[in-house]
Amino acid sequence: MDNDLIIKEITLKRDDVPTFDRYPFNLDVVKTFDRLKLTKPVTFFVGENGTGKSTFIEAIAVSLGLNAEGGTQNFNFTTNNTTSDLSDYLILSTYNRAKTKFFLRAESFYNFSTELDRLVTENEYTNLYDSYGGSLHSCSHGESFIKLVQNRFTDHGLYILDEPEAALSPMRQMTLLCLIDELVKEGSQFIIATHSPILISYRNGEIRDLNNNFKKIEYKDTEIYQTYKMYLEDPDAMQQRLFD
Repeated sequence: MDNDLIIKEITLKRDDVPTFDRYPFNLDVVKTFDRLKLTKPVTFFVGENGTGKSTFIEAIAVSLGLNAEGGTQNFNFTTNNTTSDLSDYLILSTYNRAKTKFFLRAESFYNFSTELDRLVTENEYTNLYDSYGGSLHSCSHGESFIKLVQNRFTDHGLYILDEPEAALSPMRQMTLLCLIDELVKEGSQFIIATHSPILISYRNGEIRDLNNNFKKIEYKDTEIYQTYKMYLEDPDAMQQRLFD
């Protein structure tokens, strides 16, 4: 399976890092990182808030030449530059060439959608709407996510997603799961940072726990699954423990 992947390995150039005493290199997930071999077409990064999921996945996207706030390598805009320099120290080893690449970042998706509209209205790049199914501001946040994937993502693509579930209902998360599976069957690869118990259940994916040095973890052993299961099985008991 790994011979069909676009990215097969991610390596940190540890000897080139000037210091591990400053951000982002002082994050535990970076300090202990050496290399990660990817073996499945979908790799999930999971971990508690603050572990560095978004920092790490942003660095992967920037290393690929993608805009830090989202989009393809053809987007070049900055709303608030908070990008770390971790990308300068990553090596991405590849097997196959990606037909297209895209970084979908939930927290800055509004900025990306605004930039798309600006390019169309100010620079008259009207063909962009053909690629995205129209203005992404013309529908709800969640609908625009799905619209983007349906219209812009193609076969043999490489897609970096940061918490795509942020705008999606559980039903829409399952819709996204179906779209991911269709694209995987067409030769695409995904790297996804997420808190969604629905997304990480994907049968052709691999889950990496950033709380534990990118250790491979089974679905039902994740903190995400166990926490949701414990709460949903008896919300009254959980609320009693939480509040009382």
